[in-house]
Amino acid sequence: MNKIHIGVLCPSEIAFRRFMPAIMKNKSFEFIGISSASADEWLGEPTEELVEMERLKAKKFTDEYGGRIFDGYCELLNSTQVDAVYIPLPPALHFRWAKKALESGKHVLLEKPFTTSLGDTEELLNVAKEMNLAVHENYMFVYHSQLDWIKNKLHEIGSIRLIRIDFGFPFRGANDFRYDKKLGGGALLDCGGYTVKLASVFLGDTAKITASHLNTKDGFGVDIYGSATLTNDDGLTAQVAFGMDNSYKCSLEIWGSEGTIFTNRILTAPDGYEPVVSVKKGNVEQQFTLSADDAFAKSIGYFEECVEKAETRMNNYKTIRKQSSYIEMIIKR
Repeated sequence: MNKIHIGVLCPSEIAFRRFMPAIMKNKSFEFIGISSASADEWLGEPTEELVEMERLKAKKFTDEYGGRIFDGYCELLNSTQVDAVYIPLPPALHFRWAKKALESGKHVLLEKPFTTSLGDTEELLNVAKEMNLAVHENYMFVYHSQLDWIKNKLHEIGSIRLIRIDFGFPFRGANDFRYDKKLGGGALLDCGGYTVKLASVFLGDTAKITASHLNTKDGFGVDIYGSATLTNDDGLTAQVAFGMDNSYKCSLEIWGSEGTIFTNRILTAPDGYEPVVSVKKGNVEQQFTLSADDAFAKSIGYFEECVEKAETRMNNYKTIRKQSSYIEMIIKR
């Protein structure tokens, strides 16, 4: 099999800290290089200082991992050396640059959320289908082995009565893109998307949003925290809550007729972390320390499968659209 030559669009922190170590483990990919934005590619008013700062960040990538620096996003997208791109830009920029990448014949791995609206998601999926290209939304936690372990334990707690998922973190500062509407900020598009994604994993294809609420805060133009309820055709319900001005929480609790399953770090377990899961039946509680796993590397592996296999590619189009439709339902309620 020929190697997939991949480039990175933007020298972001997650690209350096998580993507690059993971992509280097995958022998099917070859890192070609990274692009820093040229002056006319910035959102807002560019300055020489900002452009130079991006270039210095890009140099850190090439110093550590090799490859070359492309002078601007378009130069990377137009390069015949590159087959695929990883895009870790703020959410509001996903549609613009993913569309340009697809139109340039590149496969696209997008950080979550895929886009900021269902309409934009559908347009990108249509372009990908027409061009016979792979796209993937990087919700890497779904590939962590702890999820399969938990699913295999469900029978021990009887009939499932309720699933509860919480994900929130303290305020990160007003300059963080998550609090900027023009960059696609908001709790729902950030931490909320994780909770909805996990709920749909347990509830399946018939899950629907039956209630939701988004809360704002004075001085910010985006939602800061919120909640939603999802229910499937069998009546199984998941309650999710999320926020980005909260005390830290990243938990899953499954309440059954005969017991409960509980774990922390369900959505954010990094490579090397050993998850701890509690299973309680009556007055007896057991704690299980599970194997560490590299969910980011596995997500990249799934992207590779989307590139290589048409059936996987088509299935993933449906998965991406479903997630985007849930977010749209919450926004419009």
